Amino acid sequence: MELFDGMEEKFVETNGIKLHTMIIGEGPPLILLHGFPDFWYGWKSVIPGLKNDFKLIIPDMRGYNLSDKPKGLENYKNEVLIEDIKGLIGALNLGKVFLAGHDWGGVVAWAVAEKYPELIHKLAILNAPHMKVFENQLRTNKKQQKASYYIFEFYKPDGEKFLFEDDYKWLKWAVFSGKKKDFTNFDKEQYLNAWKLPDAILCGVNYYRANTSYKDWSGQITVPTLVIHGMQDIAVLSTVLDGLPEYVDDLKIIRAENSSHWVMHDEPELVISSFKEFF
Repeated sequence: MELFDGMEEKFVETNGIKLHTMIIGEGPPLILLHGFPDFWYGWKSVIPGLKNDFKLIIPDMRGYNLSDKPKGLENYKNEVLIEDIKGLIGALNLGKVFLAGHDWGGVVAWAVAEKYPELIHKLAILNAPHMKVFENQLRTNKKQQKASYYIFEFYKPDGEKFLFEDDYKWLKWAVFSGKKKDFTNFDKEQYLNAWKLPDAILCGVNYYRANTSYKDWSGQITVPTLVIHGMQDIAVLSTVLDGLPEYVDDLKIIRAENSSHWVMHDEPELVISSFKEFF
Protein backbone atom coordinates (compact mmCIF):
# COMPACT_ATOMS: atom_id res chain seq x y z
CA MET A 1 0.00 0.00 0.00
CA GLU A 2 1.96 3.01 -1.26
CA LEU A 3 0.48 5.94 0.66
CA PHE A 4 3.67 7.77 1.55
CA ASP A 5 6.72 8.24 -0.64
CA GLY A 6 9.57 6.10 0.58
CA MET A 7 7.48 3.85 2.80
CA GLU A 8 8.77 0.29 3.05
CA GLU A 9 6.52 -2.71 3.69
CA LYS A 10 7.90 -5.77 5.50
CA PHE A 11 6.65 -8.96 7.07
CA VAL A 12 8.85 -9.30 10.15
CA GLU A 13 9.28 -12.66 11.84
CA THR A 14 8.97 -12.32 15.60
CA ASN A 15 7.86 -14.57 18.44
CA GLY A 16 6.71 -17.33 16.08
CA ILE A 17 4.54 -15.12 13.86
CA LYS A 18 4.91 -12.51 11.13
CA LEU A 19 3.96 -8.89 11.75
CA HIS A 20 3.07 -6.77 8.74
CA THR A 21 5.14 -3.65 9.33
CA MET A 22 5.44 -0.29 7.60
CA ILE A 23 8.75 1.59 7.89
CA ILE A 24 9.48 5.18 6.87
CA GLY A 25 11.78 8.02 7.79
CA GLU A 26 15.26 8.67 9.06
CA GLY A 27 16.60 9.15 12.55
CA PRO A 28 16.31 7.30 15.86
CA PRO A 29 13.76 4.45 15.80
CA LEU A 30 10.24 5.22 17.02
CA ILE A 31 7.76 2.33 17.16
CA LEU A 32 4.07 3.27 16.89
CA LEU A 33 1.56 0.70 18.19
CA HIS A 34 -2.12 0.95 17.26
CA GLY A 35 -5.14 -0.21 19.24
CA PHE A 36 -8.63 -1.58 18.64
CA PRO A 37 -10.20 -1.57 16.07
CA ASP A 38 -7.31 0.04 14.25
CA PHE A 39 -4.25 -1.00 12.24
CA TRP A 40 -1.03 0.72 11.17
CA TYR A 41 -3.00 3.21 9.08
CA GLY A 42 -4.36 4.83 12.24
CA TRP A 43 -1.11 6.79 12.49
CA LYS A 44 -1.49 8.32 9.01
CA SER A 45 -2.06 11.87 10.25
CA VAL A 46 1.17 12.02 12.27
CA ILE A 47 3.47 10.15 9.88
CA PRO A 48 4.19 13.19 7.65
CA GLY A 49 5.19 15.32 10.62
CA LEU A 50 7.46 12.71 12.23
CA LYS A 51 9.19 10.94 9.35
CA ASN A 52 11.93 13.55 8.95
CA ASP A 53 12.96 13.23 12.60
CA PHE A 54 12.49 9.51 13.29
CA LYS A 55 12.68 6.15 11.63
CA LEU A 56 9.06 5.12 12.12
CA ILE A 57 8.30 1.43 12.60
CA ILE A 58 4.53 0.89 12.44
CA PRO A 59 3.37 -2.72 12.73
CA ASP A 60 -0.06 -4.22 12.45
CA MET A 61 -0.35 -5.85 15.87
CA ARG A 62 -0.88 -9.62 15.85
CA GLY A 63 -4.40 -10.49 14.75
CA TYR A 64 -4.88 -7.26 12.81
CA ASN A 65 -4.99 -6.47 9.11
CA LEU A 66 -2.16 -8.32 7.31
CA SER A 67 -0.32 -9.68 10.36
CA ASP A 68 -0.67 -13.32 11.40
CA LYS A 69 -3.82 -14.29 13.28
CA PRO A 70 -3.14 -17.29 15.52
CA LYS A 71 -6.21 -18.91 17.03
CA GLY A 72 -6.82 -19.23 20.76
CA LEU A 73 -7.02 -16.74 23.61
CA GLU A 74 -3.65 -17.81 24.97
CA ASN A 75 -2.03 -16.19 21.92
CA TYR A 76 -3.32 -12.73 22.88
CA LYS A 77 -2.17 -12.45 26.47
CA ASN A 78 -0.09 -9.40 27.28
CA GLU A 79 2.87 -11.64 28.10
CA VAL A 80 2.79 -12.83 24.47
CA LEU A 81 2.11 -9.42 22.93
CA ILE A 82 5.15 -7.80 24.54
CA GLU A 83 7.39 -10.56 23.16
CA ASP A 84 6.13 -9.62 19.69
CA ILE A 85 7.51 -6.11 20.20
CA LYS A 86 10.75 -7.28 21.80
CA GLY A 87 11.23 -9.62 18.83
CA LEU A 88 10.41 -6.84 16.37
CA ILE A 89 13.10 -4.65 17.92
CA GLY A 90 15.60 -7.51 17.67
CA ALA A 91 14.67 -8.61 14.16
CA LEU A 92 15.15 -5.09 12.80
CA ASN A 93 18.33 -4.52 14.84
CA LEU A 94 16.89 -1.33 16.28
CA GLY A 95 18.76 -1.38 19.58
CA LYS A 96 17.12 0.96 22.06
CA VAL A 97 13.92 2.63 20.80
CA PHE A 98 11.34 5.25 21.50
CA LEU A 99 7.96 3.55 21.94
CA ALA A 100 4.47 5.02 21.55
CA GLY A 101 1.08 3.36 21.73
CA HIS A 102 -2.59 4.28 21.42
CA ASP A 103 -5.46 2.33 23.02
CA TRP A 104 -4.45 -1.36 23.17
CA GLY A 105 -1.13 -0.46 21.61
CA GLY A 106 -0.62 1.76 24.63
CA VAL A 107 -1.54 -1.03 27.04
CA VAL A 108 1.06 -3.24 25.38
CA ALA A 109 3.57 -0.38 25.42
CA TRP A 110 3.08 0.06 29.19
CA ALA A 111 3.81 -3.66 29.62
CA VAL A 112 6.89 -3.60 27.37
CA ALA A 113 8.27 -0.66 29.37
CA GLU A 114 7.70 -2.51 32.64
CA LYS A 115 9.31 -5.78 31.57
CA TYR A 116 12.04 -4.51 29.23
CA PRO A 117 12.97 -0.95 30.29
CA GLU A 118 16.46 -1.54 28.91
CA LEU A 119 14.97 -1.54 25.39
CA ILE A 120 13.15 1.79 25.76
CA HIS A 121 14.62 5.31 25.74
CA LYS A 122 11.27 6.95 26.42
CA LEU A 123 7.60 5.97 26.35
CA ALA A 124 4.56 7.84 25.01
CA ILE A 125 0.98 6.81 25.70
CA LEU A 126 -2.13 8.11 23.90
CA ASN A 127 -5.53 7.44 25.48
CA ALA A 128 -4.50 4.08 26.82
CA PRO A 129 -5.04 3.23 30.48
CA HIS A 130 -2.25 1.97 32.67
CA MET A 131 -3.29 -1.63 33.32
CA LYS A 132 -3.16 -1.50 37.12
CA VAL A 133 -5.03 1.83 37.27
CA PHE A 134 -7.68 0.64 34.82
CA GLU A 135 -8.18 -2.61 36.68
CA ASN A 136 -9.00 -0.56 39.77
CA GLN A 137 -11.24 1.81 37.79
CA LEU A 138 -13.28 -1.06 36.36
CA ARG A 139 -13.75 -2.42 39.86
CA THR A 140 -14.65 0.82 41.68
CA ASN A 141 -15.68 3.59 39.25
CA LYS A 142 -19.30 3.32 38.11
CA LYS A 143 -18.80 5.88 35.33
CA GLN A 144 -15.90 3.92 33.88
CA GLN A 145 -17.88 0.69 34.22
CA LYS A 146 -20.66 2.27 32.17
CA ALA A 147 -18.21 3.66 29.61
CA SER A 148 -16.70 0.19 29.23
CA TYR A 149 -20.01 -1.54 28.51
CA TYR A 150 -18.66 -2.89 25.21
CA ILE A 151 -15.82 -4.66 27.03
CA PHE A 152 -18.32 -6.53 29.18
CA GLU A 153 -20.19 -7.47 26.00
CA PHE A 154 -16.96 -8.93 24.60
CA TYR A 155 -16.67 -11.23 27.61
CA LYS A 156 -19.93 -12.97 26.65
CA PRO A 157 -19.99 -15.96 24.27
CA ASP A 158 -20.17 -14.61 20.71
CA GLY A 159 -20.09 -11.15 22.26
CA GLU A 160 -18.31 -9.72 19.25
CA LYS A 161 -21.25 -10.32 16.90
CA PHE A 162 -22.71 -6.82 17.31
CA LEU A 163 -19.55 -5.43 15.66
CA PHE A 164 -20.55 -7.02 12.33
CA GLU A 165 -24.15 -5.78 12.32
CA ASP A 166 -25.42 -3.21 9.80
CA ASP A 167 -22.22 -3.27 7.76
CA TYR A 168 -19.91 -2.65 10.77
CA LYS A 169 -22.06 0.23 12.02
CA TRP A 170 -20.63 0.24 15.58
CA LEU A 171 -17.02 0.12 14.36
CA LYS A 172 -17.66 2.95 11.90
CA TRP A 173 -19.20 5.01 14.67
CA ALA A 174 -16.31 4.24 17.04
CA VAL A 175 -13.61 5.27 14.58
CA PHE A 176 -15.14 7.77 12.15
CA SER A 177 -17.49 9.83 14.34
CA GLY A 178 -16.50 12.59 16.71
CA LYS A 179 -14.28 15.58 16.23
CA LYS A 180 -11.96 14.40 13.50
CA LYS A 181 -12.76 15.69 10.05
CA ASP A 182 -9.99 14.16 7.97
CA PHE A 183 -11.43 10.74 7.10
CA THR A 184 -11.80 10.50 3.32
CA ASN A 185 -13.72 7.79 1.50
CA PHE A 186 -10.35 6.25 0.69
CA ASP A 187 -9.48 6.14 4.39
CA LYS A 188 -12.77 4.49 5.27
CA GLU A 189 -12.25 1.91 2.53
CA GLN A 190 -8.88 0.97 4.07
CA TYR A 191 -10.54 0.33 7.44
CA LEU A 192 -13.34 -1.71 5.94
CA ASN A 193 -10.83 -3.82 4.02
CA ALA A 194 -8.92 -4.48 7.25
CA TRP A 195 -12.07 -5.35 9.23
CA LYS A 196 -13.33 -7.74 6.57
CA LEU A 197 -10.24 -9.94 6.65
CA PRO A 198 -11.00 -13.40 8.12
CA ASP A 199 -10.81 -13.45 11.95
CA ALA A 200 -9.51 -9.88 12.17
CA ILE A 201 -12.38 -8.64 14.37
CA LEU A 202 -12.35 -11.74 16.57
CA CYS A 203 -8.62 -11.46 17.10
CA GLY A 204 -8.98 -7.84 18.15
CA VAL A 205 -11.67 -8.80 20.67
CA ASN A 206 -9.36 -11.55 21.97
CA TYR A 207 -7.09 -8.83 23.38
CA TYR A 208 -9.90 -8.00 25.82
CA ARG A 209 -10.85 -11.58 26.57
CA ALA A 210 -7.31 -12.78 27.19
CA ASN A 211 -6.36 -9.95 29.58
CA THR A 212 -8.87 -9.68 32.40
CA SER A 213 -6.42 -9.56 35.31
CA TYR A 214 -3.10 -7.83 35.93
CA LYS A 215 -2.45 -9.14 39.42
CA ASP A 216 0.90 -10.58 38.34
CA TRP A 217 2.18 -7.20 37.10
CA SER A 218 3.80 -4.57 39.32
CA GLY A 219 2.88 -1.76 36.93
CA GLN A 220 6.04 0.13 37.86
CA ILE A 221 7.41 2.20 34.97
CA THR A 222 10.97 3.49 35.29
CA VAL A 223 11.49 5.01 31.82
CA PRO A 224 10.53 8.66 31.19
CA THR A 225 6.89 8.68 30.10
CA LEU A 226 4.66 11.13 28.25
CA VAL A 227 0.90 10.65 28.45
CA ILE A 228 -1.33 12.57 26.03
CA HIS A 229 -5.00 12.10 26.86
CA GLY A 230 -7.95 13.34 24.84
CA MET A 231 -10.22 14.58 27.59
CA GLN A 232 -13.42 14.05 25.57
CA ASP A 233 -12.79 10.29 25.45
CA ILE A 234 -16.08 8.51 26.20
CA ALA A 235 -14.48 5.06 26.50
CA VAL A 236 -11.31 5.65 28.54
CA LEU A 237 -12.30 8.35 31.03
CA SER A 238 -9.78 10.91 32.23
CA THR A 239 -9.94 9.46 35.74
CA VAL A 240 -7.38 6.89 34.52
CA LEU A 241 -4.82 9.70 34.87
CA ASP A 242 -5.38 10.08 38.59
CA GLY A 243 -3.40 7.08 39.80
CA LEU A 244 -0.47 7.32 37.39
CA PRO A 245 2.09 9.05 39.65
CA GLU A 246 1.94 6.03 41.95
CA TYR A 247 3.30 3.82 39.17
CA VAL A 248 5.36 6.07 36.88
CA ASP A 249 8.64 7.47 38.17
CA ASP A 250 9.14 10.20 35.55
CA LEU A 251 5.78 11.38 34.19
CA LYS A 252 4.54 14.21 31.99
CA ILE A 253 0.81 14.49 31.26
CA ILE A 254 -0.72 16.58 28.46
CA ARG A 255 -4.49 16.95 28.68
CA ALA A 256 -5.92 17.54 25.20
CA GLU A 257 -9.12 19.22 26.32
CA ASN A 258 -10.89 19.17 22.95
CA SER A 259 -9.86 15.71 21.73
CA SER A 260 -11.75 12.45 21.72
CA HIS A 261 -10.25 9.00 22.20
CA TRP A 262 -8.58 9.46 18.81
CA VAL A 263 -6.21 12.26 19.76
CA MET A 264 -3.81 11.53 16.89
CA HIS A 265 -6.67 12.22 14.44
CA ASP A 266 -8.24 15.13 16.32
CA GLU A 267 -5.01 16.99 17.07
CA PRO A 268 -2.17 15.47 15.03
CA GLU A 269 -0.08 18.63 15.30
CA LEU A 270 -0.23 18.41 19.10
CA VAL A 271 0.94 14.79 18.98
CA ILE A 272 3.70 15.59 16.49
CA SER A 273 5.06 18.58 18.40
CA SER A 274 4.78 16.79 21.76
CA PHE A 275 6.64 13.74 20.46
CA LYS A 276 9.41 15.89 18.95
CA GLU A 277 9.86 17.83 22.17
CA PHE A 278 9.68 14.84 24.51
CA PHE A 279 11.72 12.35 22.49
